[in-house]
This record gives sequence, C-alpha cells and structure tokens, in this order.
Amino acid sequence: MSTIIVDTPVTAGLGKLFSKHGLSLKTVVLFDEHTHDLFGDLLLDTLRKEGFQYRVLVIPAREASKSFSVAYRLYGSMIEEDVDRTWNLLACGGGVVGDLGGFMAASYFRGIPIIQLPTTLLAMTDSAIGGKVAINHPLGKNLIGFFHMPELVLIDPAFLRTLPEREIFAGMAEVVKYGFISDEGFLFFLERHFDDIVALREPWLSEAIRKSAGIKADVVKKDFRETTGLRATLNFGHTFAHGLEKLADYRFLRHGEAVTIGMVCALFLSRNLGFLDENSLQKGLAILGKFRFPRGIVKRRFLDTGDTALLESMLVDKKKFDRKLRFVLLKNLGEAFLFTKDVDDATVLESIANGKEFFRKLKGN
Repeated sequence: MSTIIVDTPVTAGLGKLFSKHGLSLKTVVLFDEHTHDLFGDLLLDTLRKEGFQYRVLVIPAREASKSFSVAYRLYGSMIEEDVDRTWNLLACGGGVVGDLGGFMAASYFRGIPIIQLPTTLLAMTDSAIGGKVAINHPLGKNLIGFFHMPELVLIDPAFLRTLPEREIFAGMAEVVKYGFISDEGFLFFLERHFDDIVALREPWLSEAIRKSAGIKADVVKKDFRETTGLRATLNFGHTFAHGLEKLADYRFLRHGEAVTIGMVCALFLSRNLGFLDENSLQKGLAILGKFRFPRGIVKRRFLDTGDTALLESMLVDKKKFDRKLRFVLLKNLGEAFLFTKDVDDATVLESIANGKEFFRKLKGN
C-alpha cells in the first residue's frame, strides 16, 4: 500500500524519503500550467538541492488534457529525454495531473513508479489515493485506465491556500462522502466544523484530510480491484454525478459539484427504495445544504436539465453493465452498500425530481 504523508512542508527531506522507499532520484515532474506557476520554482529548487536528476512536463490546466493525444505527446518528450524504467514520475497537481501522470507511469516502459503530490482538496482526499488512474474518451470519463498504486502520496494542506473557494467546496464533496459511506461520527464532525474546514482553519483542515485519506486507503486495501463491492461504495453519488458531468461536456461543472448533486439524489434514492429512514435523510440533506456553488450553476447544470436526458447520460457511466446502472445506497448514515439489483427508471427519475426540489428550496445557490 502507499505511504501517505500529511505535513507542511511535505517536500522537506525529499531525497532521503525517496531513498527510504526504494525510489531513484531520477524523476519526471508533471505539472499543469497553474501548478507550474504556483509551485514549480519551489519544488524544482528542492529537487536540485536534494540531488535529483529531473525532467519537467507541463500540460494545459483543463479536463481535456486527460487524453490519448496529450499522453502520446508526453511519451515522446520522455523518450527524447532518455527517460527509462529506472526513473519515476512525480505528479504535482489536481485530479487531471494525478490521473494523467498515473496513467502514463502505469504504461511507460510497462510501468514506472508514480508519486502523487496533490494540490487540491479533492485530489488530497480522493483521486491521488488508491491507484485508479485513467484518461477520458469522448463517450465517457475515466473509461480507459489502470490500477497503479502510488509509492508515495505527499499531502501539504498549505497548498490549498492558492485555491479559489469554488475548488474548496468541490473538494469537500469527497470529504463529506467518506462520512456518508463509512463513519457517521466523522460526518457529524464535518457538520460541526464545515465552516472551519472550508476556511482552511487548522487543526480541522488537516484532521479532515487525514481522516478522509485514511478511510479511502482502508477501503482500497480491502478491495483494491473493486471485486467485492466494497471499493464501489466510494462512488456514492457518482452515478448521477458522471451523467451530469457528461451533459456539461466535462467543462462547466466541477467534479465535486456534480458529486454533491449526485449525493443528494442518491440519498433520496436510498429513501425511495426503502433503505434509509426519513430522519437520516433529512440529517444528510442538512449537511449537503451547507455547500455553495457559483450563482446559477445548479440551475443551468441540473434544474434546467431534463430528467430523462440525465438518465440517458448516466447510462454511459463506466459503472454500468449491459446498460444497467449500479447505485451505491445507504442503509444508515455511515453505512453504504452496492445495490446490485435493477432499479426501474421511474424510481431513478423520482429521485432526480426529489433532488431538484431540494435545490429549488435551498437558498444561496
């Protein structure tokens, strides 16, 4: 399993850390344009001082960078720079950089080590952990990829100070998800300290990150290749979310925003199928009601979307089998399970309609 370190500055003593974990001091550093501007000088200066040999790759800071064409171009740069299997790859960025970097590391020379240095809350608590790396296809997100566990996940909460509020709220979706699926006590910790965490106040921020990372790492350890259904519970709300993202062309809606909406719908679906009681539903909705989105985003990307159009978009989701959707549901707050039976379209559409009604009543979005 990966070693996960949460600290500030997390890159202190990087050379010794790499050596301790059997990693060579030859690394390809992958940034996007934003993380290169924000963290490039500091990180590369650290690598120089620590005795690293390195090569730098920079990609556009957009979801479209998770593609075959971008990976193919970067492979070429690595080959021209004589990067071989004795090297590793250090991905410095959010989910796009982490996924693309992991995909390339898993495939280059049939696999080189990947080190994740996440710079967003979503990446720190979700996408950088667990070894699922992928690129997108025009017909769906994350459809082509590998299981390739990172050797190290280096998390520095101070990096989050560079992020706009929208990205913090997007990351909080995955944090709250862990409470819903695994730990009711953590869920209520998040409810109590929600404002502190989104304001990046310590020690609540680091505690939320450590707890989230620990829950995901534990789930991944027990079901790495998603064969028992346990790892699938990490996708609570994601079946709805990926349908929303596809309708938004993977550009106009943050993943965490889609997941927040998706969790609302999934809570209603859990209730509508008779698993979640009304009191638990309302407690869950109260927590999700704390999220804030840019003005109009819910209306344009969810409320104005046809229910049937969203259902059809969900059918492209990578978690479907024979055009049958799989949903992660809750029996209780903190207790999720993968529902393997068919859910009729009418019940799914009812849950979407319930979600829309919730957001219409919610002030502030």
